Amino acid sequence: MKSISVVIPNYNGKHLFEKYFEHNYKVLQKLETSVQIIVIDDASTDESVAYLQEHYNDKITLIRKDTNSGFSDTCNIGIQNATNDLIFLLNTDVTLEPGYMEKLYKYFELKDTFGVMGRVIGMNDDLIREAAREPKISGRKIKSSDFFHLQNINTFTPTFYLSGAIALMDTQKLKAINGFNEMFNPYYGEDQELSIRAWRLGWKCYYEHDAVCRHEVSASTKNHNHKKAIKRIHFRNRYYVHYLHLQGMDLKLWHLQILLCDVLLGLLTLQFFKVEAYWDFFKNRENLQAKKVAFNREMKKHHSEIGIIDVINNFRMMLKYQQVIKLN
Repeated sequence: MKSISVVIPNYNGKHLFEKYFEHNYKVLQKLETSVQIIVIDDASTDESVAYLQEHYNDKITLIRKDTNSGFSDTCNIGIQNATNDLIFLLNTDVTLEPGYMEKLYKYFELKDTFGVMGRVIGMNDDLIREAAREPKISGRKIKSSDFFHLQNINTFTPTFYLSGAIALMDTQKLKAINGFNEMFNPYYGEDQELSIRAWRLGWKCYYEHDAVCRHEVSASTKNHNHKKAIKRIHFRNRYYVHYLHLQGMDLKLWHLQILLCDVLLGLLTLQFFKVEAYWDFFKNRENLQAKKVAFNREMKKHHSEIGIIDVINNFRMMLKYQQVIKLN
């Protein structure tokens, strides 16, 4: 059984540690393998650090940041310090059902597996919050389908992207692509962009329907910022994804689509957060281009020429002869 490094980002999550960490700690300790638990504190202003030092000081590796920067940067510090075969990203607002991890191991018997995630349901209900998604394209906007899984239990269900809250990933592959893109700080969309890079390098992301965890919806971000500011970040990061992974004429057509459907329409409907999001994106094009060039070098190193449109087409072929069960 492969060893696991558990990476837990935290920002002002003392109340979540009090509710959920002991449960997860016991689940992880039952695994018949080496388990390293790394908590990275993103400059919390509550008593998170004091709580962990008092109750788990000799059981976890606690890394404290001096400056709050967001999810991607915080997770990347944990990824850099992980020493085991697999990295399990775990949010503070998640609880693992018994057997969650054991049901994911079989996927790493395949050499091209990048990562796998289980089903996410509500903390107090069985409503599905996360499951497998298929990539879609509307005009030149890349979107995700409704939740699904494959009926054939002997066929692995692919997913367009892995949730950063509960994904188990191959450590070597995750480090090879330098973890999350920190331009996506403070949050939103970074897990999708990471998964797209994995697919473009020829690796695969999977979903295991029988592995279940529970999630306290929006617990980690609901008090972080104003709703309009959150929407602005959400749209900005969506623009980042498209710029990073569309090429040539597809990128030009996407720009036109965004200017007409988001920016102009946003002005007419007083949804100014879309205009502000586009301006944020526009100002950061130089940094985005540098990231794009760096990833192109990584693709050459892996002898891959897979584009995002290829990923979408390949995904469709994987589902073509399968019976897909919709979960929404």
